[in-house]
Amino acid sequence: MPETGHCFRGILSRVILIDVDGREHDLSSWLDDESALAEALGWALKPEGLCRGKTCVPLLGRSVLDALGLLLAVDEEAGVAAVAPSAEAHHREAATGKAPPLDLQDVDGNPVSFDDYSGQKRVLVTWASWCGCRHELGGWQALQDELADANVRLFSVALDNDPEESRPWIEAANPSYPVAVDTAHVTAERYGITNVPSVVWVDEDDRIVKPPTIAPGDDQFVDFTRISSEQHHDALRRWAREGVLPDSANAESQHRTDAEQLALAERRIAAHLQRRGDTEGARRHLAAAQDLAPWDWTVRRGGIAMTGGDPFLGEEFTSFWEEWDASGRPGYTPTT
Repeated sequence: MPETGHCFRGILSRVILIDVDGREHDLSSWLDDESALAEALGWALKPEGLCRGKTCVPLLGRSVLDALGLLLAVDEEAGVAAVAPSAEAHHREAATGKAPPLDLQDVDGNPVSFDDYSGQKRVLVTWASWCGCRHELGGWQALQDELADANVRLFSVALDNDPEESRPWIEAANPSYPVAVDTAHVTAERYGITNVPSVVWVDEDDRIVKPPTIAPGDDQFVDFTRISSEQHHDALRRWAREGVLPDSANAESQHRTDAEQLALAERRIAAHLQRRGDTEGARRHLAAAQDLAPWDWTVRRGGIAMTGGDPFLGEEFTSFWEEWDASGRPGYTPTT
């Protein structure tokens, strides 16, 4: 099984480190060099601590990873490690109420940023090609057209493992709103999204005014979702035109655990190994991630798609769905 923990000094003589943005860093000659590790993570190691711009974090005898609140997953044999924020770090960021930055790419690799639409009401819509919601981009387009005069901007993100998985659905819908493809699942990590289609509302002052809830773009799959799209759309119309927020806007954000956060790092390693052609290695890390976060669909159903399984009718998905449904559909909160 993959190794996990906070410290990786001395574990490997060479490692590819995957950071929280999905970027890969070759630490082949820097494993015992905390300064190089800090630099790879976007910080500078100085006498006063870890610094980035005007922000400094004192070490106080801690390692770089501990000081930054990062959890680590490691595959010693493959020579790859990945980090994810600890639950404490995640909740500390969420407690600010500010929408985390999202600088992503579209299906053709062009940069697209959620922050470009600051100053408007923003609706962050997440979906994936392994979900029936891949058919709903047209439904979101109709809503964008309707609410354009209310200073509302939709921003869509596909949580897929490869842009080509999303391409047919994006090209078929040809939406006017931005569509990003987040292969590193940064959006899910920063916004606490564990299932799709999940939607987050952000106001003109960049505050999250409604945390993630399940909100289909239309009713093609209402028999499965048991959630009417109009339930969300009507609430969105009231917020857009009257400034009235639904009851679900007052819901507390899901309290995540270190295990669930570490699952995100395990998924990063799995995706890296799959890109290298190591499907068995990817499956090992997905199994570790699934044990850590058993109800995270972006890990479980997304992992089935990642390794070439059938995320719609395959036995692995059917078994997972039956277990999840019998457990009361955890994490499947609708807009109310």
